Amino acid sequence: MKLGLSINNKTNVTNALHGTTTVGIVCKEGVILSSDTRAIAGGYFIAHKHVKKILKIDDHLAMTIAGGVADAQNVVDILRYHANMYKLEHGVPIPLNAAARLTSNVFYSARLFPYYADVLVGGYDSKGPNVFHIDLFGSLSEAKYVSTGSGSPVAYGILENEYHEGMSIKEGIPIALRSIVAAIKRNAGTGDGYDAIVITKKGFKELSDKEKTEAVGNPLGRV
Repeated sequence: MKLGLSINNKTNVTNALHGTTTVGIVCKEGVILSSDTRAIAGGYFIAHKHVKKILKIDDHLAMTIAGGVADAQNVVDILRYHANMYKLEHGVPIPLNAAARLTSNVFYSARLFPYYADVLVGGYDSKGPNVFHIDLFGSLSEAKYVSTGSGSPVAYGILENEYHEGMSIKEGIPIALRSIVAAIKRNAGTGDGYDAIVITKKGFKELSDKEKTEAVGNPLGRV
């Protein structure tokens, strides 16, 4: 089962995405991470409709995942282990840039037999909010807003038009959710539902169904 990443030896693997849409946005008080909830297998067979693709690493740090489930979960487990060890040894949470670099190193060290996963690492630390993108070869980039997966071109249509630096979490939540909804409506590999979390100085919070409805209404027309 996959969360959206398909690998074809005849194509550029970093672009061979056939499912999933994830979004990360940096706001002045924190970050927003959002994703769809569809898992696919064997092409576009819908294996599960309610998969969690945004996973908590620590109170200040989370990761979005796309790709092979086992590979993505393994990377999450590695980062959780090192984040916990760092906190035990140093008495403070692992810095975001260190967590992102560690994730990049994990992917790079396995580049000959790569983890089939594409991730966003985001959160809030002493330097403020930040989001990083790491691909299956370990390439690391920092961004104010970023989207991954086959629905990302649609999501970027919303992000490019509506994002601005210094926006608040309240302003950013509808943009993050609308970008996922747009991908659900226009991309066959993205679907079923959407999740979102925010991470601020106060910590990690997952948006409830009520909060999501208040932000964007009922765009998928469901009861």
